[in-house]
Amino acid sequence: MQEIRFHGRGGQGTVLASVALAKAFFKSGFWVQTFPVFGSERRGASVEAYLRLDKHKILARCNVYEPDHVLVQDAKLLETIDVLKGLKAGGWILLNTPLSPEEIGGREGFARFRIATVDASRIAREHGLGSPSQPITNTAMLGAFARIMGAPDLRDLLESIIEEMPARKPENASAAEAAYAQTRTAPPSAAMDGGGP
Repeated sequence: MQEIRFHGRGGQGTVLASVALAKAFFKSGFWVQTFPVFGSERRGASVEAYLRLDKHKILARCNVYEPDHVLVQDAKLLETIDVLKGLKAGGWILLNTPLSPEEIGGREGFARFRIATVDASRIAREHGLGSPSQPITNTAMLGAFARIMGAPDLRDLLESIIEEMPARKPENASAAEAAYAQTRTAPPSAAMDGGGP
């Protein structure tokens, strides 16, 4: 079983992203389970969502305390939240930032993890998602996640995005495709293994 934790802010579509990704994995033949955790329910407040996936029926019904991978929609959250809390060594951290994986990997505490970055904010702006000051990055982040994991199948992801996004469906799908192509990863350490689900 793989467990994924999403970090974002209210208004970025974090919960919707977890649902769309769960449906894409379901289409790709996985059992899935997704649920959110809210702090204060207001725009800009910190939001977490979780996704479990497995090739077998999922019986766990508890919170996710030690995720295999973490997806962070806003790099400023690194300043206020321990996004690495419980993350298993060798797990992926996917971060929305224009910085390279090597620049992120040089920070304290990041050396034990696989690092991937994508400038999802720029991609969202280019596709007219959200506003210039508050781009909605969720679908770009999903495309990047599919790239680093090798799953779900990109076609399944795009179908799920079209089904789940409430507006600008073609633009959301195009943003996911663009992020899929533009995601950057650091070469994995020889000590790390694992990867896709």
